[in-house]
Amino acid sequence: MSLILISSERFAEHMTPPGHPESPERAEVMDVVAAGWRGRGGEVVAPREATREQLARVHTPEHLRRMAEANGVALALDPDTYTSPETYEVALLSAGAAIDAVERVMGGSHKRALALSRPPGHHAERDRVMGFCIFNNVAVAAAHARTLGARRVAIVDYDVHHGNGTQHIFEHDPDTLYVSTHQYPYYPGTGAADEVGYGAAAGRTVNLPLEVGATDDDYREVFEAVVLPVLRQFRPDLVLVSAGFDAHVRDPLAGMRVTTAGFVAMTAALRAVAEEVCEGRLAAVVEGGYDLRALRECLEAVVDLLAFDEALAVQWPACDIASSRGRDTVRQAKSSLAKYWTIL
Repeated sequence: MSLILISSERFAEHMTPPGHPESPERAEVMDVVAAGWRGRGGEVVAPREATREQLARVHTPEHLRRMAEANGVALALDPDTYTSPETYEVALLSAGAAIDAVERVMGGSHKRALALSRPPGHHAERDRVMGFCIFNNVAVAAAHARTLGARRVAIVDYDVHHGNGTQHIFEHDPDTLYVSTHQYPYYPGTGAADEVGYGAAAGRTVNLPLEVGATDDDYREVFEAVVLPVLRQFRPDLVLVSAGFDAHVRDPLAGMRVTTAGFVAMTAALRAVAEEVCEGRLAAVVEGGYDLRALRECLEAVVDLLAFDEALAVQWPACDIASSRGRDTVRQAKSSLAKYWTIL
């Protein structure tokens, strides 16, 4: 089996107020998935804490200082983001899990890795927390991959929320591609199709804003017309996935209609393109997902998919819901990105 899971029993120590979506039960679901993988003979490892040097590649010294000062206390850092006395250390482990995933994939010991990390990261900006996120785990991992020899890194974010932090950290970097599918308009309010990056990095930010109610077919359309062609043209040395499952039809935080099979198809398509362009190197980092049954289903299905060593065919689920949302998003993408990429 070529998949390794990076997980920690300590993730549940990041306590939040009763009723908060980022609950300890979410970490317990990830523990169940990890235990199931271990029971089948798969390898599960505990992460190391990310170092200050690793975090400082994407976060400001002031942000790192403020987070260190929050160690050992319970705080409300913004209307959505809370800490418990253990959160700082757990957040270091969460970023460290993403780093460990990248090291194993770039080092060649595993072709694919999945970091079952918590708290999530893609909303965290260089200088502040946001949207349950303390450190930007996938951004820290992408920056670390560059130190390991990856000249170009692609991040694909299929969480239902736009990864504002990841976009803003890399929107001036021509060697990091950020691609996001997300419900729009919705929290955090960023991610319009005309946000494409700046200067030499223009076109390296690819936003695919989808109207509420988007289905598996809508996601298939934007993947086949935009996401996969852009990845093939960019030719990264590593594919990172911000794997949020809150676009699921059962998720309480948003309004999309993606099924578990739809998430499997998206992940399979990303694995297939990684096989084409970068010898299969792919690391996924868990972001959102707040219906516990849907989260477990999706994680277990993605584990099975990433663990499967033989070549696979991408199979999108049949969808009987008529929708033009994907077509509308592709049209917006063509208008904003045609000068940078060939879009189908």
